[in-house]
Amino acid sequence: MSATLLPPLPHPEPVAAPAARLALKTDGTSRGLLDGAWWPRSRDLLSELPALTEVLDPLWGRITRVAVNPEHWPVIPRKVPVDGHIVKVGWFTPEIDPHKLLLLSYGTGRWDLLVIPPETGAESAARLMAAASDYDGPPLTASALIAADEARHGVSATDEPLDPDEPWEYEGGASAMSAAVPEQTGPPDRAGRLIIGL
Repeated sequence: MSATLLPPLPHPEPVAAPAARLALKTDGTSRGLLDGAWWPRSRDLLSELPALTEVLDPLWGRITRVAVNPEHWPVIPRKVPVDGHIVKVGWFTPEIDPHKLLLLSYGTGRWDLLVIPPETGAESAARLMAAASDYDGPPLTASALIAADEARHGVSATDEPLDPDEPWEYEGGASAMSAAVPEQTGPPDRAGRLIIGL
């Protein structure tokens, strides 16, 4: 019996995770109930939180705890490994708005982000991100902000038609939109927002 030797298979190149899609208020005293907005690509906290904290750690200090309302998260891991440290995740039903994420940084502070549902269309997401990261407001809770946008534009944020490539993105692929739109990590825009990873 003879053995067949095959050349070794090339090692697959690591694929960088897509950047978190965020809009944040800039530093300074701001009004409103939210510090910005996050538009995750899925409802999987274990895969979404590392990209989010990777962006926020240098801006806000090391994120150590996250709290969510379990209404929109099917699985809530107790701990998420993130770039050399662990982020503890907790859930609270009546205390936290279903569309909000609470982040804590040990000794630095607390931040509240609007969580835009992953299946939201790009136009609605852009409006919600702009409203949540506006310096002067909004004086609305996360769920009230989403409801107000839906009422104002006459369509549910999740009912908007998707781009042809977007369904594939939610199934694990990468859309042309996310590859074609450059990431803004530079200075804030005129409204004082820092837009990341759109």
